[in-house]
Amino acid sequence: MGGKHSNSKPLKGFGGGGVLEVVEDDDGNTYREVYTVRFAGVVYVLHVFQKKSKSGIKTPVADIEKIRARLKIAEEHYADWKRQDSEH
Repeated sequence: MGGKHSNSKPLKGFGGGGVLEVVEDDDGNTYREVYTVRFAGVVYVLHVFQKKSKSGIKTPVADIEKIRARLKIAEEHYADWKRQDSEH
């Protein structure tokens, strides 16, 4: 629908509002979804996970690395898709 999830906020360390996270609590557990809206007309879900760390709200380094790697894959996929679209 083109709107932003009411619980979304920019994920720190990704340069602004192009990578967003949604944090939801359910039955004493916390879950996060990270997605990007950097590309026109598409949304890439980069990572969904249960937050298990007891050391605060900071996203664990392993999850940040996974998000960065998947963002790079999304960038490559989008570039390929745009290239193929322009050829047709």
